[in-house]
Amino acid sequence: MNLQLVERIANAVLYEGYMLYPYRPSAVKNQQRWNFGALYPRNYSEAQAPHTDAWSMQTECLVHGDERSVLDVKVRFLHLLAREVGVPVAECGMRIANCDDEELQDSISDSDFRAVGSLEVGEQVFHSWQESVERGVSASSSTLRELVAQPQERRFSFDSSRTIEPLRDSNGLIVGILVRKQQAIEGAIEIRIADCRLLIDETQRLVSNQQSAISNQRLFKVTVRILNLTPFDETKTDNRDAALMRALVSTHTILSVRDGEFISLLDPPEAFREHAAACSNVGTWPVMVGEEGARDCMLSSPIILYDYPQIAPESAGDLFDGTEIDEILTLRIMTLTDEEKREMRSSDERARQILERTETMPPEQLMKLHGVVRSLRPSGEGETGK
Repeated sequence: MNLQLVERIANAVLYEGYMLYPYRPSAVKNQQRWNFGALYPRNYSEAQAPHTDAWSMQTECLVHGDERSVLDVKVRFLHLLAREVGVPVAECGMRIANCDDEELQDSISDSDFRAVGSLEVGEQVFHSWQESVERGVSASSSTLRELVAQPQERRFSFDSSRTIEPLRDSNGLIVGILVRKQQAIEGAIEIRIADCRLLIDETQRLVSNQQSAISNQRLFKVTVRILNLTPFDETKTDNRDAALMRALVSTHTILSVRDGEFISLLDPPEAFREHAAACSNVGTWPVMVGEEGARDCMLSSPIILYDYPQIAPESAGDLFDGTEIDEILTLRIMTLTDEEKREMRSSDERARQILERTETMPPEQLMKLHGVVRSLRPSGEGETGK
């Protein structure tokens, strides 16, 4: 497995839609983010009518191997973190102005500050925003025999947190704070394997670049369910923002197999078409990933992909907006006003990196974004109709 290639694709899925052009908190497009692969707490989801916000996700795919084949499953998602800008209320302004950082963490309560959308301190502007932390849970490294005999459940949890960062003026006095809060989340990953008992005749064996050396090969159906079991106050079931802070965001699954091969669900061999059609995928879809022709890894993504997706080599870096072309986004960023760039730079570390990369991009790199011809074919080849 080409791990580096798989990770690049998986990271593109993880951060798709993280923030959109024009990359500023004040932009309407960035007022409601996190639209892909979000799994909400179960009791919040079930209280909605209709159930528009899912609390579970299911992947089903096929593995061709034997009982000794080993399946590895890893689930990745973003755990949101609220960053709030606060200014001291009048009665406590003098009390906290000269606090050191350690005293601030221990002695300040939420009532000492009033939340604001943004705060200008010197030449910097600080914005309230939603950040995120990458989470990964390895759920299995078991043989197919073990998983057929005993389905596996992997529980996971991540604790809540609260940190305070002081904002000081030119005299060193605290004029505001950044409060970062993260809610606790809990979930589970369920894995089960069904033995399809499909005997493969020698003439029906898969044709691949890597000749399989497996004896007594059969077909197995893999089912992976991801559940958000985070407790949620039922009196807040109409508060989507509160539920989102307890959600698993951009959730996706990476499956890999040793001594076995995955079957493409988009283009399965004739012998497996019936079983491929019977796979039930909910909120996600598994595709082959890695080098073209490799069959040892699948990415189950909440974003529609084809087998063997690739990051264009001309791309200079993440732009988080897969519906747009890199060249168009880059040119748009270059046309932003100084004030718009200032807001973009101060809103998020990833936005700052996009801006700096764009402003320092050499002309030859920009020209590469205009596009390249990957392959040519004779006129008329493959044409149908008009």
